[in-house]
Amino acid sequence: MNENGGPTPYVIRVRGVLSDRFLIAFPGFQARTRHGDTVLTGTLSDQAALHGVLAQIEALRLELIEVRRSKR
Repeated sequence: MNENGGPTPYVIRVRGVLSDRFLIAFPGFQARTRHGDTVLTGTLSDQAALHGVLAQIEALRLELIEVRRSKR
């Protein structure tokens, strides 16, 4: 949650360009390619949801480059 108590927007960057097969693993996120990497943007309800996304990235054996809160 953000400081206002609502969902928090995140930007998550992983190495490489993800195919549609991988992108379906991240519902609710928008994906774009930047400098050969995939940038996922979306909102998460709480820390548990963030950990779930990070676990999914690990399960798919993707290389995590960056996780940050967005100011959206």
